Amino acid sequence: MKKQKNISTSRPTKATAEQFDMLFPMLKSIYNEIKELSKKKQDGALNEIKVKMANRILAKVKTILNDDPTVEFLDLLDEVSLPTNSDGVLIIAQFEAAMEQYKAKHYGWTGIEHAWTTSD
Repeated sequence: MKKQKNISTSRPTKATAEQFDMLFPMLKSIYNEIKELSKKKQDGALNEIKVKMANRILAKVKTILNDDPTVEFLDLLDEVSLPTNSDGVLIIAQFEAAMEQYKAKHYGWTGIEHAWTTSD
C-alpha cells in the first residue's frame, strides 16, 4: 500500500504556490553565491547591498511559510551588524531547507501530474 503524504490543514493558495515557484530559484541563487563567497573568505562580512537584496527575498519566503512550523527558526540577515559569509550561508540554508520541506508537504503526484495541492 502506498504511503500518503501528511498534508497540513492550511494548504497554500494558487497565488502562494506561484510565488513559491518564483522565489525558490532566487533563494537557491543567493545561497550559491554566498556559499562561493564563504569558500573564499568565511569570516568576510557580507556587504550592505547583498544583505538588503537577500532580505527582500527572505522576507517574502517568511510570508509564504507564515503558517508553517519552520518559520519560527527563520531569521533575516542583520542589516546593522552585517553577518559574515559563513553566517549568511547558515541562515539562507535554513530558509532553503524550510522551503524544501514546505514543497514536500504541498506538492506531489495527483494521479495525473505533479502539482501543488492548493486550497483553491
